[in-house]
Amino acid sequence: MPKARSLLAAGLACLTLPLVAAPAAQASTPVDRKLAFTCPFPLIGKQRLDVRITASFDVPAAPGGTLTTSDLAVSVTVPDKAARGLALVGAASIEGTASAGVTLANGPLTLPISLPMTVAKTPVPPSGAFTTPASGSVPPVRLPNAGKTTLTIGGFSTRLTPKKADGSFTGLGSFTSDCTLDPGQDPVLLSFDVGGTQAPVTYGVTGTTTLKTLGASAPVTGSFTVGRDFTPAFDRTRAAFKVFGFVPGTADLQFTTDGPQPGEPGFVAHATFALSLPQVTLFGLPVADAGCRASAPILTDLRTGSGFTPESGGPVTGTYAIPPLTGCGTFTTYLSSLVQGEGNTFALTLTPR
Repeated sequence: MPKARSLLAAGLACLTLPLVAAPAAQASTPVDRKLAFTCPFPLIGKQRLDVRITASFDVPAAPGGTLTTSDLAVSVTVPDKAARGLALVGAASIEGTASAGVTLANGPLTLPISLPMTVAKTPVPPSGAFTTPASGSVPPVRLPNAGKTTLTIGGFSTRLTPKKADGSFTGLGSFTSDCTLDPGQDPVLLSFDVGGTQAPVTYGVTGTTTLKTLGASAPVTGSFTVGRDFTPAFDRTRAAFKVFGFVPGTADLQFTTDGPQPGEPGFVAHATFALSLPQVTLFGLPVADAGCRASAPILTDLRTGSGFTPESGGPVTGTYAIPPLTGCGTFTTYLSSLVQGEGNTFALTLTPR
């Protein structure tokens, strides 16, 4: 029975594949690709799966347009060994879900996109290879940048369930497998150029910044414009803290962009801020001059997190160090000791305006 289960696992894995078609190339451009993936399974080890992906893509003529996908179809060939394993544990059909990963690169943006898929209920023959289809909806994607744009397929994860003829579960239950694209293949499903003039996208910003040494956090609001360059613009904010655990204090923080704000392929904004502390109080009394500020620029890489898309926005995070303060008056050295140090963070959410 362990061998039968492992064979069944192979069958399950075979059934789940990257049904990921997404943003793409020239209007009504058809794509028909065959790719090989390797999926690890208990007992029987790694298995090679052949997958065919077909779709039609419409690409916008200029930045700011929408990339759409239609007629997406994915088929996975399940080998004879897997079919026999499934039949051995009494499986009459197989079904489940998959999550496929693709990467969309558009000018300076590189965004990972996770696409949920459904593996259709498919009859399992007693022997011989068979094909199972999978499908999923691909949301339209707005392309903000001019220049080269690519859609690259990555790995996928599947969750498959074999069932008996009466609809009950087999002894295997449900099976999960994380699969990778075999090396030596071109992973780019689509590559094209978006012409025209840059169309920046502006997001609203909410979130927090945490000052590790101070042991305090402050809300962050403002805007974040993404185009060929990145332009974060954060509002003045205030952190409340306690010295020695009982002396109440506040520190106003103003992060102002300092010089060019470049990025790189991937939504990674290399941000440079001038940090000023225009008001610092202890016991409600001001203890810093109005010119209190960091003695050097604040450098941070602001990166998009899981679930971020150009259309809906999402999480952006970064870490930064605060250098010694200057211009704070009599208490400059003491105030520096309260805020200076590494391990400070931004945890932001961007929402399209």
